[in-house]
Amino acid sequence: MNIVKVNGVELAYDHFGYETDEAILLIAGLGTQMIRWTVPFCEGLAARGFRVIRFDNRDVGCSTHFSHYRTMDFAALATALMSGQRPDIPYTLDDMANDAIGLLDALSIDRAHIVGRSMGGMIAQIAASEYPERVLSLTSIMSSSGNPALPQASPEVMAMMTTPAPNPFEDEAGFLAHSLSFAKRIAGTGYPFEEDAYRALVLEEARRAYDPGSVGRQIAAIAVSGDRRPRLATIKAPTLVIHGADDPLFVPACGEDTASAIPGAEFMLIDGMGHDIPHQLYLVISDAIERTARPQS
Repeated sequence: MNIVKVNGVELAYDHFGYETDEAILLIAGLGTQMIRWTVPFCEGLAARGFRVIRFDNRDVGCSTHFSHYRTMDFAALATALMSGQRPDIPYTLDDMANDAIGLLDALSIDRAHIVGRSMGGMIAQIAASEYPERVLSLTSIMSSSGNPALPQASPEVMAMMTTPAPNPFEDEAGFLAHSLSFAKRIAGTGYPFEEDAYRALVLEEARRAYDPGSVGRQIAAIAVSGDRRPRLATIKAPTLVIHGADDPLFVPACGEDTASAIPGAEFMLIDGMGHDIPHQLYLVISDAIERTARPQS
């Protein structure tokens, strides 16, 4: 793992493959760390001749945290947004997109293929719209356009996502029960949920950095990003939008809307996939990323 100073924060990253190969930058989702892009997935992309870079977004993992910031008041956030006021939040998705481009700068990478999942897909969309000269292709996975008219996740799913988990260092069993319950709820029906692997993953994340407030701060960043469709309409990079047919967090209409807002975007709906990427789909998704990155090959 490496650390670089970017955009006023420190970002932790690692990479796979050769520095001379075209780069793929992988952007993680809400409250999750770069290790959600698993080593086998990264190695699979690197084996195709890409330099694969994954990193911890600000406020998670081994990157700079904003835990000194007061606890997020979602009621006050909603009130400010409805009244057209600018909420008091520590950062926005634009800041996070600037982080991603800043990381490329720090690594002396002029242009890269950008791949983001969930919130990371939103960050990737902003990067592609604001830095067209830096983005060779865009793959947005299980994400959304910010269109306020889209169907929302059920209150039950939202409650599971926003209810704080027990402290893993005080109540590991409770922490795991909470984490596994939500993961199973948002997983797809087409692939077995691998409980042991997920348990090991969330415990590794907790050991790398435990900051229960970061999810709220990143939710706030998503909330103020608004409707991205006008920005999506300006994207010129080859674009792939991947979505799970079983996704209960961002329902398939969210992926469809994203693809329809980006000129020429391909929409790929995967049966049996929820709001996760099971290892059985690594090959399918890697094939699709490569096809988007190398449309002539």
